[in-house]
Amino acid sequence: MQPQRPAFCKALLACIVLLYGTSSALAYQIGIGKADITGPAADVELMGYASPTQIASGIHIRLYARAFLVADDEDDRKRFIFVNLDACMAAQAITLGVHRKLKERYGDLYTEDNVAISGTHTHSGPAGYLQYVLYQITSLGFVRQSWAALVDGAFQAIVEAHESVRPGRLEVAAGELLEANINRSPTAYLENPAEERAKYKHDIDKNMTLLHLTESDGRSRGALTWFPVHCTSINNTNTLISGDNKGTAAQLLEKWGSENASSPFIAAFGQANVGDTSPNTQGAFCLDTNEPCQKEHSTCNGRNELCIGRGPAWDADDFGYQSNEIIARKQFGKAKDLLQGGLMQISGPIDYRHSFVDMTRIEVLASNWTQLGKTCKPAMGFGFAAGTTDGPGAFDFKQGDTKGTAFWRLVSSFIRSPTEEQAECQRPKQILLDTGEINIPYAWQPSIVDVQILRVGQLVILAVPGELTTMSGRRLREAIYDQVASEWGSDVTVVIAGLSNTYTGYVATPEEYDVQRFEGAATAYGRHTLSAYIQVAGDWGHDVVVVIAGLSNTYSSYVATREEYQAQRYEGSSTIFGPHTLDAYIQEFSKMAQAMLHGESVPQGPRPHYLVDQQWSLLTPVVIDTVPSGAEFGGIIADVPAGDYIPGERVSASFHAGCPRNNLRTNDTFLTVERKTSNGWTVVYTDADLSTKFDWKRPHMLSSLSSATVIWTIPEGVPSGTYRLQHFGDHKHLTGSIMNYSGSSREFLVSASAAERQQARSRAGMMSSIWRWSNQGLPLY
Repeated sequence: MQPQRPAFCKALLACIVLLYGTSSALAYQIGIGKADITGPAADVELMGYASPTQIASGIHIRLYARAFLVADDEDDRKRFIFVNLDACMAAQAITLGVHRKLKERYGDLYTEDNVAISGTHTHSGPAGYLQYVLYQITSLGFVRQSWAALVDGAFQAIVEAHESVRPGRLEVAAGELLEANINRSPTAYLENPAEERAKYKHDIDKNMTLLHLTESDGRSRGALTWFPVHCTSINNTNTLISGDNKGTAAQLLEKWGSENASSPFIAAFGQANVGDTSPNTQGAFCLDTNEPCQKEHSTCNGRNELCIGRGPAWDADDFGYQSNEIIARKQFGKAKDLLQGGLMQISGPIDYRHSFVDMTRIEVLASNWTQLGKTCKPAMGFGFAAGTTDGPGAFDFKQGDTKGTAFWRLVSSFIRSPTEEQAECQRPKQILLDTGEINIPYAWQPSIVDVQILRVGQLVILAVPGELTTMSGRRLREAIYDQVASEWGSDVTVVIAGLSNTYTGYVATPEEYDVQRFEGAATAYGRHTLSAYIQVAGDWGHDVVVVIAGLSNTYSSYVATREEYQAQRYEGSSTIFGPHTLDAYIQEFSKMAQAMLHGESVPQGPRPHYLVDQQWSLLTPVVIDTVPSGAEFGGIIADVPAGDYIPGERVSASFHAGCPRNNLRTNDTFLTVERKTSNGWTVVYTDADLSTKFDWKRPHMLSSLSSATVIWTIPEGVPSGTYRLQHFGDHKHLTGSIMNYSGSSREFLVSASAAERQQARSRAGMMSSIWRWSNQGLPLY
C-alpha cells in the first residue's frame, strides 16, 4: 500500500504554518525618541574647555537628545527612561527642569527614580546651563537659551519615546575597541596598586557595551552604547557647535541602521568612566619642540600651554575635524560589528533606585565597619587650573602641583581662604578655589548629587554624577557586580523560549542524533549542533552586565581613586569632595544595590535647590541687526564660483545675515543644499548633516553687521545634477521685532566623478563649437 503523501504533506504544511505563525512571548514594551537641543549658535561660549575666546559662531552638526524607554510587558508602570544628551554633561538645572515638565504632563509616571539623563561630554556645545557659579564664569553667567533648549529637547525626546511604545525585545553585546582612546594621565594611573593594575590588560577601558532595541519581529529600532572616550577630538580653537566624536558616530550609525529598520533608527553613544581618557591617541607633544611633553606635569619647559594632545590626524590643521571623524568611525564600526555579531537576549525584571545624597558629609566605612575617612565640602586644586593635554590651562599652573605658587595662593586667599578643617580634609590638595564655602551670589558647586541604578534583566546601569577615572570606574563596577551577580546568579531561573526569532529545525543530543529518529534527522546543523549552542550561550552565560553612565543627572566634576588623588593631576585636583570621594560613591551605590536585591526602598535624601530663577547673566542681548547700505538680508556677499564640481570638493556661499540668537531654528535649519528635479527644488542636506557647515561671523563683538557662510563638502555617492545653497535666518529691528529672511546661491553642477565631469565638459565644449560654427556659416558635414 502506497503512503498517503498528499495527506502527509498537508499535515507537514499545517505544522510549518503553525510553527512560523507562533510568536514567542514578548518581554518588554520599548519606545524611542529624538529631539533637537542645539541651542544658540552665536555669541555664547562653548562648554568644556573653559576658554572665554571659544565663542559659538555656527554649526558643524546639530545636537540631539535621544531617549530610550523600557517597560514591563505585563505591568507598564514598571518602566525607566535613559536620555542621552549631545551636551558636555547633564546638570541639576536640566534634570530638575525636565522633571517639572514631566510631572505636569504625566503625574508620577516619570520621576527622578526612573528617568536618567546623561551627557556625551562634547566640548563644542553651548555653555551657560549649569546652575552653579564655577561652571558659569567663562560663559558670563547663566544662558537661558542654552538651558531651555536642553530642557525642552530632553522633554520632547521623552514624549516621543512615550508615544512610540510598542512590543519589542532587548539584546546586549560587548566587545573590545582599540585605537580609539588613551589614558591622558598615565602617571596618576601608575599610583594605583601594582597588583590591581596587573588584573587589566590596558591602562584604559577598551570595551564597548551595546544595548539593542528591536521590534517584536526582530527589526531594529535603536541602539545605545557606552564607551569611555573624551569628546575632545575637536579642539579648543573650534567655534562651531558639534557633537564631537560621539555625536558624529550617532549620525553614522543612524544612517546605517535606518536602511534596514521599519521606522527611523535612533542611535546614541553614551559616556562611561571617561575621566582620564582622551581621543588624542598619538599622545601629548610640545608645540615648540615637537618633543613629548614632560610626563608628570604635562609641561613644556615648565609651562602647560604648549603641551597639546594629538589626534590621529593632528597635522591636518582643521580644528580636529578629521581626527574627530576617525575616532567616530571607530566607535561606529564597533557598534555595527556588535549589532551584526552575537548578542545576548535580555530577560528579567525592570527595577530602579534613586537617592539624593549630600556628598559633603559622608563617613566612609572600611569592611570592618571602622571609619576610613569622610568626604569634604567641594574644592578645586591648583592642578585643575592647569587644564589637560586635551585643553591646557593658562599662566604658570601645572598638573601635579600640591603646593602652588605664592602669587596664586595670595589670589586664592582674596576669593576665600579655606578653614583649617577644609584644608585638612582635602589634603594633599592645595586649594585654589574653596568652592564649597562660597555662596555668593549662589552656590559655586553642588553639594547634593543624584545616585541612581537602573536594571533590566542582566543589564545594570549605574548613573554617576561625574567623571570617573578608569580605575575608579573599575572599582565601582566591580563592587556592584560582586553584589548583584552573586545574588542574581544563585536565583536565576532559566526559561527556554523555543521557536524564537528564527526557526532552524530540531536540536538533538549527539547520542540522539546517532539514532536518527525524526528529531535527530531534523537536527539541521549536524551531530554537534547542541554543543555549538551551549558554547555560544556559554560565552555570555547568565552574566550580569554592569555599565557606568557617567555625567548623569548632576555634574560634580571628577572622581579619582585615593591613590590618583595623591598625585593631584587634573583629575585628582578636580575631585571636589576630597580623597574619599570614590569610596563614598561605592558605599552609596552598594547600599542602593542591596536595597534593590532585597526589594527594599531607599530614602529620597535631601533635595537640591532649584536655582534657575536666581541666576545672573552678563551676556548682552541682541539689540539690532543691520546690513550695509544698498544690501538686504539674505543678499549674496560671495557666491559659489561658476563651474561644476565633484565629490570631495567644497562649495560655499556667503550672505548678509542676522544673529542666530534671534531664532534658534530648533528642529529646523539655517541652511539647505538643494537639488533641482522635474518637480522643483528638493532639500538633500541641512545644517544637521556631516557634509555641511554653517559659519556665522561679525566684524567685531559690538557690530550689528554679520555674515553667514554656507559650506558644503560634496560627499561620495551624490547624484549628478544641478544644485544650489540656501541660507535661512532672522534679523532684529531696533523696535525689537524679528523678521525672517532667506537667500540663495547661483545654481551649479555636480558630477558624480571626475571622469563624468570631463565628459560633461567635452560635451559642453563640442556644443559650444557647434554653436560657434553654425553662427559663422561654416559647413558642419
